[in-house]
Amino acid sequence: MDLALFDFDGTLTTRETFPDFMRYAVARPRLLVGGVLLAPVVFGYRRGWVAGNPTRASIVQVGLRGVDASRLRAQGDAFAREVLPDVLRPEAMARLAWHRERGDRIIVVSGGLDVYLAPWCATQGVELLCSVLAERDGRITGYAGAQCVGEEKVRRVRALCDPQAYAAIHAYGDTHEDNAMLAMAHHRTYRGQAVA
Repeated sequence: MDLALFDFDGTLTTRETFPDFMRYAVARPRLLVGGVLLAPVVFGYRRGWVAGNPTRASIVQVGLRGVDASRLRAQGDAFAREVLPDVLRPEAMARLAWHRERGDRIIVVSGGLDVYLAPWCATQGVELLCSVLAERDGRITGYAGAQCVGEEKVRRVRALCDPQAYAAIHAYGDTHEDNAMLAMAHHRTYRGQAVA
């Protein structure tokens, strides 16, 4: 049995789904105010001046802090059913199916949020390691621990299983935040292309 590690956004999908989910789940007035408050951060991110982790943390704080957690989970379920099927990359999903047919262990390793990735992965019958939202007294408070990007992806995989127990490791990614995970694999695919 081999181990197959898939990034989600941009690898299994045609685009980033985190912004899509925020537009889907955040109430319109809060979305408009948040857009104004976060404009400098988003601008800095797009220019390469602000890293992804603080950008996403700021967006989660402004957009989701204080939101009813059970309501957000219900929105995540609906988003997984209604939106994600339309943004899946057919060739990547075919590769996931290939691993499933071989009996490989498949883990989606993503910086995306658990509220929509967990229901999607459950329907696919695959395991999930991702960024998790924290809650207190039934309300979202922000991220629970580190975002699942970069070296954190490798740390989480190693905490879940022993990579050396598998005949080979396959990894699929599309950004620099996947490089550490790709480096641990015998077979690497970056943006749909096999790499040495």
